[in-house]
Amino acid sequence: MLRVELRALHDGPIETTADVPADAPLLADVDFVLAEAVHVGGRLMESGAGRYYWHGRLTSALTAKCRRCLAEVSVKLDAEVRTLFTEDPAEDETAYAVAPEAGELDLSDMVREELILAVPEYVLCREECQGLCAQCGKDLNDGPCSCRPAPDPRWGALEELKQRLSHDEE
Repeated sequence: MLRVELRALHDGPIETTADVPADAPLLADVDFVLAEAVHVGGRLMESGAGRYYWHGRLTSALTAKCRRCLAEVSVKLDAEVRTLFTEDPAEDETAYAVAPEAGELDLSDMVREELILAVPEYVLCREECQGLCAQCGKDLNDGPCSCRPAPDPRWGALEELKQRLSHDEE
């Protein structure tokens, strides 16, 4: 129930609940993969003339790749949302616009935007993840690889001096 009849608000706040399928057109071009439907639950109330306040929660789960080792990780999403819908968007630039003659309020755009904001920018399989070897690509969580550490270029001048000195001694 992402659409709410505004006339029904005259009787008091309205409880809103809906499950948005992971493959809903509303979520078609997002940059993450949902593992389950998005559960939307909240309460819509009037907050003055032409103003509506929605307070609720979005919950779901997504599948992402660990930033360090690229393992698939399941991430639970749980976002508390407090948002304003208004007929005069100039009064609050963070509010969602509602046409003055609107008979219903569509929560879809708000749900989409708040869900996108709730997705973590970076995901880790675990805090102590070792990542991948930069040379051979081995998952270092499974143990060390046999690659020799790359030399630090800051020590290059000293290494060159060492080579020259050992060559002079011969």
